[in-house]
Amino acid sequence: MNTFEEEDIELQESEAEMFEHFRFQVDKGQSMLRIDKYLMLRIENATRNKLQQAAKAGNILVNNLAVKSNYRVKPNDVISIVLAEPPRDTSIFPQEIPLKILYEDDDIIVIDKQAGLVVHPGHGNYTGTLLHGLKFHFKSNGHEETNPLLVHRIDKDTSGVLLISKDETMQARLAKQFFDHTIERKYQALVWGSFSESEGTIVGHLARNPRDRMQMTVFPDGSTGKHAITHYRLLESFGYVSLIECQLETGRTHQIRAHMKYIGHPIFNDARYGGDQILKGTTFSKYKQFVQNCFEILPRQALHAKSLQFIHPRTEETLFFESDLPEDMTSAIAKWRAYSQNQI
Repeated sequence: MNTFEEEDIELQESEAEMFEHFRFQVDKGQSMLRIDKYLMLRIENATRNKLQQAAKAGNILVNNLAVKSNYRVKPNDVISIVLAEPPRDTSIFPQEIPLKILYEDDDIIVIDKQAGLVVHPGHGNYTGTLLHGLKFHFKSNGHEETNPLLVHRIDKDTSGVLLISKDETMQARLAKQFFDHTIERKYQALVWGSFSESEGTIVGHLARNPRDRMQMTVFPDGSTGKHAITHYRLLESFGYVSLIECQLETGRTHQIRAHMKYIGHPIFNDARYGGDQILKGTTFSKYKQFVQNCFEILPRQALHAKSLQFIHPRTEETLFFESDLPEDMTSAIAKWRAYSQNQI
């Protein structure tokens, strides 16, 4: 596998918003045309069914008002649309994969994803993904025609709560919630360093690092990339490392990982962002061996999608789901806690 394929796997699997936002102003000379037909001519790969589902979900706005798919555009109309963006590789077949299901109904399913599980097929990962496992789960329960539809993603080596839709209309409604930032997502992470303040906010546009395309980097002047906001709160300090909670306002690629590196606190054992090196602490060999033992206990970035709160796209009920920290993270945290107490 070449470098760019590895890069694609990592970036495709990242915690990135699964929607596309478009805005058009209708030309003065435009004849009255159904809005679904109008948009099919302007949005690549947008099928009529996909546009009709978006309209049904209330995701097509004309002059800030939701319209049906049979609305006829008029000159100078301002059209705004949010479309759910499926993975480009969508051939999913059933594969038996262990899954921890937190909740399921006719419209959605909430998964507590284990670290190491790729979410959807892509370069180098055409089988053995979460979506293959869900297809098997649906088939085993007599719903062979049901297809899992992603609303958001988390990295392969990030664990925690993930929301999946079973219906295109529900997917479109959930995509709109992500776009409107009304979904509340909280993560927990073990990061390098100690904090002088108990909480803070990181604001900085994110884009690929021009010197290392396998990383995202912060452009604080907003000259490139996408606007990103991460709020963090200190939960526990262990001297050389800290346990924090992060709340996402946006869901950009590698947002927490890149933002924490930007403020000098890379996630513990995050190889992509330098957290797999000893960044804080003493030079004693005993300490170095201790850190190495922690790396072996937790052989991935110490990042966990702790909770997710959203409005059910059909019932409009507010739902909240939470996932316990997995054993690899709790074991590493316990070792750091004991180490820090022994230093007092």
